[in-house]
Amino acid sequence: MATASIPEKRKKVGIFDCLSYAAGDFGCNMSFALAGTYFTLFYTQYMGINSLVFAAVLVVLKVWDGINDPLLGGLIDAAKVDNWKRGKYKTFIYYGSFGLAIAAALCFLPFPQAPQIAKIMLCLFGYIMWDAFYTIVNVPYGSMLAAITNVPSERASLSAWRSLGALVAQMGVAAILPSLLYDANNNIMGGKLFVTALIMGVIALISIQFMCHTTIERVQVPPSTKKDGFNFLRAIVDFMKNRPAVGATLPTVAMYLGMYGAATATTVMFQAYFGDMRLSGLTTMCMTMPMFLFMPFLKKIVGRFGKQEASSACMLLGVLATFGMIVLPITPDATGMIIFFVCILLYGLGMGVFMCVGNALVADAIDYQEWSTGRREDNTIYAMQSFFRKIAQGIGPSIGLVLMVAFGYNEALQANQPYEIALNMRYLTAAMYFFSAVLQFISLKFIYNLDKNTVERMTEELNAKHAAELAQANQ
Repeated sequence: MATASIPEKRKKVGIFDCLSYAAGDFGCNMSFALAGTYFTLFYTQYMGINSLVFAAVLVVLKVWDGINDPLLGGLIDAAKVDNWKRGKYKTFIYYGSFGLAIAAALCFLPFPQAPQIAKIMLCLFGYIMWDAFYTIVNVPYGSMLAAITNVPSERASLSAWRSLGALVAQMGVAAILPSLLYDANNNIMGGKLFVTALIMGVIALISIQFMCHTTIERVQVPPSTKKDGFNFLRAIVDFMKNRPAVGATLPTVAMYLGMYGAATATTVMFQAYFGDMRLSGLTTMCMTMPMFLFMPFLKKIVGRFGKQEASSACMLLGVLATFGMIVLPITPDATGMIIFFVCILLYGLGMGVFMCVGNALVADAIDYQEWSTGRREDNTIYAMQSFFRKIAQGIGPSIGLVLMVAFGYNEALQANQPYEIALNMRYLTAAMYFFSAVLQFISLKFIYNLDKNTVERMTEELNAKHAAELAQANQ
């Protein structure tokens, strides 16, 4: 739903729009990054759930994701919003943010002495509540990018700033929390996570509310493009037929499989191989900070080469860097740690353009859905993308835990794993990052098919179509 009256100085997307939109993903990632980083460790090392049992629990939770995300996305698309004060997107974001602030803490209810079945029930309850509110906020938030502007370079800028907002939240989780949540023996102090999640929830609420009050939607969807109702099966089939949507989703899935699949192995590597958890947070920072290098030049890069072309070319560096992580001598000393961080930094550099434009790729895929089918199902498409992303967030740690156990990991030993097991974690971490990088490159290069020329032609045709439909509706 377009904003009825736009101030003259905000007709075009400017820096304030970028900051406003970035605040939304900063808020969402205050809980997403916390859950992604500490959820598995909390329930395996602190609460004492067996790693293989917890891996099975994660699979069950992802089945819930399979029901929750597309269903809520479709219901948001089907909502009748003509008389809603805040419109379709902001209404769900506004009210959902209050639940999200509380629900994140429910993932970390500290009862390590409870019976095993009670711990599993607490885990299921906390995650399901968090996931529902996260979807209510994040799906319309992500979809709203297509409604803020239809200018490709402006979408790329908003996507980059959104990624920056997420990055700042992730850096806070990665850089600050390890020093607060691990004791002198590198063991996690899980009892502190509940209060930590509450504090971060309040920060998230403030950020998301700021975004709701300051973001302007400029793209007016003609009445004729609105759907009669929500058809769940048709929406799923349409998503799978939407090659750009699949191509934009797979690199994100691959990235999260690498980040979250290797997260626990990386933690154990720092606990038992390098013997210093204080520096573990630098892994996320080295992986995500290189996107800063591309942000000042993003409009020129997109204008010159196109989003798909630039992101796939850079990803080759990520493939080489993660291969180097496997073959280079990463020894359990300062030199080995430096080599590891250099490889992670180069991997992050390879992902830099994609991390900037990934959300813009999804926005273009939303346009492609309307261009190819005549139906605009922005929330449904974004919900499917969010669904697969969270599948990766859950399946990644499950696969990681199963592989870790197969290579000798014992969660009861925490930081005191034998050297040969710690060495296995070093190679498992490298292998999972390499798999992630290869899948990202293949997806961007060979599956996502909206190159620069196609996007320009699609945008022109949709603009002409919308203008004609609006003119007809106003007669």
